[in-house]
Amino acid sequence: MNFLTYLINGISLGSVYAIIALGYTMVYGIAKMLNFAHGDVIMIGCYVVFLAMSRSGLPALPSVALAVVACTLLGITVEKIAYKPLRRATPLAVLITAIGVSYFLQNMALLLFGADTKSFSPVVNVPALKLADGALTISGTTIVTVAACIVIMIGLSLFVKRTKAGQAMLAVSEDKDAAQLMGVNVNATISLTFAIGSGLAAIAGVLFCSAYPTLTPYTGSMPGIKAFTAAVFGGIGSIPGALIGGILLGVIEIFGRAYISSQLSDAIVFAVLIVVLLVKPTGLLGRQVHEKV
Repeated sequence: MNFLTYLINGISLGSVYAIIALGYTMVYGIAKMLNFAHGDVIMIGCYVVFLAMSRSGLPALPSVALAVVACTLLGITVEKIAYKPLRRATPLAVLITAIGVSYFLQNMALLLFGADTKSFSPVVNVPALKLADGALTISGTTIVTVAACIVIMIGLSLFVKRTKAGQAMLAVSEDKDAAQLMGVNVNATISLTFAIGSGLAAIAGVLFCSAYPTLTPYTGSMPGIKAFTAAVFGGIGSIPGALIGGILLGVIEIFGRAYISSQLSDAIVFAVLIVVLLVKPTGLLGRQVHEKV
């Protein structure tokens, strides 16, 4: 039963990575930029929930909804102030700006909330599921995390394929200039992408902190980096790739921690990524894009 327990825990952790990876893969697929401040949006969402529940006494669901709204507005604001002026800039300039935004959010959290570790109250109250006469227990947090990941993936895929805004995203991802000539509002489409990714980051952060209930200004750093790894692993720019990459990464991490070494689990994750990129540089579901010169 230990194997099944580790597998379920890996799928649960991988589902969180997958939800976070959606933010990376959508922004890169549409705006062709890497938003390394995405992990810090996770941290802000967790602090909003923490303050709403511990200081204001709000129930869990309204607190999570408030965090989604706050992170959505934060994502739009960051895009307008930091990234929109760099729409035609070099990738290196955008990358440096993203790192700067990340440090700004971390230090802002340090000033507002302090550096001490806070105990995060789990927001999931679903009872655990016991199987095989109690030999296998699936926690309520795991159930909600996996279910949320599946619902979000299906909903986002339908949104992109069936709605006018989703079609605009596909058009912008193919060619910004051509999309603009066809009447697509490129700036609004990119802002919408940041809004969706940031809102999902809040949900993923709450689920992550429910499973690992500690909160600091650096809470989102490691999940953010691993989710970016998951996005690259699955093929950055691909929504199904974010799901597959996140699940595989979570399973690899948990199995590496259980069967090899808890101290080397992170190294194992990144080593597997290096091997995959050596064999298939575009990731598992990525596609090779040939640029015209």
